[in-house]
Amino acid sequence: MGFIKRNRPAHPKQPLKSSLKENFDEVKRRLGNSSDIITREIQIGKSGKIMAGLIYTDGLADKKSIQDFIMESLMINVKESHPNMKISQHFLSNLKEIAITIGDVKEINDFNTLFNEILSGNTVILVDGFSQGFSAGTKGWEDRGVTEPSSTTVVRGPRDGFSETLGTNTSLIRRRIKDPNLWLETKEIGRVTKTSVGIMYIKGIVNDKVVEEVHRRLDRIEIDGILESGYIEELIQDETYTPFPTIFHSERPDVIAAGLLEGRVAILVDGTPFVLLVPAVFMQFYQAAEDYYQRADIGTLLRFLRFVAFFIALTAPSLYIAITTFHQEMLPTTLLISLAAQREGVPFPAFIEALLMEVSFEILREAGVRMPRAVGQAVSIVGALVIGTAAVEAGIVSAAMVIIVSITAIASFVFPSFNMAISIRILRFLLMGLSASFGLFGITVGLIALVLHLSSLRSFGVPYMTPFAPFILADNKDAMFRLPIWGMFSRPRLINQKNIIREDMPPTQKPEPRQRQKNN
Repeated sequence: MGFIKRNRPAHPKQPLKSSLKENFDEVKRRLGNSSDIITREIQIGKSGKIMAGLIYTDGLADKKSIQDFIMESLMINVKESHPNMKISQHFLSNLKEIAITIGDVKEINDFNTLFNEILSGNTVILVDGFSQGFSAGTKGWEDRGVTEPSSTTVVRGPRDGFSETLGTNTSLIRRRIKDPNLWLETKEIGRVTKTSVGIMYIKGIVNDKVVEEVHRRLDRIEIDGILESGYIEELIQDETYTPFPTIFHSERPDVIAAGLLEGRVAILVDGTPFVLLVPAVFMQFYQAAEDYYQRADIGTLLRFLRFVAFFIALTAPSLYIAITTFHQEMLPTTLLISLAAQREGVPFPAFIEALLMEVSFEILREAGVRMPRAVGQAVSIVGALVIGTAAVEAGIVSAAMVIIVSITAIASFVFPSFNMAISIRILRFLLMGLSASFGLFGITVGLIALVLHLSSLRSFGVPYMTPFAPFILADNKDAMFRLPIWGMFSRPRLINQKNIIREDMPPTQKPEPRQRQKNN
């Protein structure tokens, strides 16, 4: 998709003309007489001495608002006998202040601004004899509404999720954070799409240098179109070759609100329900919103289960290959005899056997995602069972290998973040190659290289492995395990370098001691 701009010249600003007919003709010419661009001439006031024109886009503008708050006001309610409504140089400003009852009104002086307004869902009002106009906020397109997010489900917690409308997404965050310090800055990115991108943060908690860095990276984007937040994520992430995501995204408003309270910056893109959150650290991708809605001990247990699943998904096939190929003495005799009996008729070495099964399962997983939802899940499950059973009966792979690959595939679904699961799936094949070449020594070298690589990453200036490298004892209260809510009274120190102590959670706020009931 060719969206990258390559020295494309900018359109010069063409001022509006004083003739209403000439303005209408220019709009129709520039937009190719598109049938969804509505131009309407009306007569202002009951006497109809003044001609005006309305321009809006069918499907993007709310017709009821145009009818009730613009056309009715201009055609019926405006009285030329009013002393401020005489034709003069101040007529437009008086018309805007007296007649237009819509709150969002902007002045327009050139055609570039006019096209931007009408293609954003607003209505442009022009008056014959004036080379200026103004737009009224009448955005009213159909959207999906607020529904439960499909990518992140919880047993306990809110069920609302972001939608594809920027205004809806910002309102969902403001419902949770009713603070005047929650600031929103909006800019347009994309020379053709002119996509609205919002930057939201809490002033006084966020690190100002992070906000400046976000603005700098967004301002240097030169591209024709932004269709999803993935475009922004790829263009502003730290320039490091890594399979790991360095920008967090979610379609849950509670997750984004929690990140803002920690001092992070949210980047909202119009047209997508996925909101970006920076800076991001490694531990963030293994934390689920439900960890904080359960008790601390339950949340800690679930978090440990995710790390166990992380090591299984990363190393299970490579450990099986290394042990069965180079280190058979590590296995009990009974198990070794059983595995030898299973592999008696298998014509491939353990690495090729594991590679065949892993690739087959990855193809089935991708097919299940791309197929229609009604049959995709059934096809992936049935296909895995049929292929696994048939491969064992045909003597192509051993039964133990099917078990290992199945456990690995299930463990990769435990991760709350889908993009982190993809990274682990990529690294799994690298470790399989090292184990087939050097055994456990190759796996050890691969894991050491992985730790060194993770320690070298940064996300908007913050070390990726915070709070482990560098080690910050105070921030480990919400890392491998989770302390009770009353114990998490400080914000992450490297993300938020001011306002460390949460004002709403003093360290002395602990549960009241149990009171013994006295018998009367």
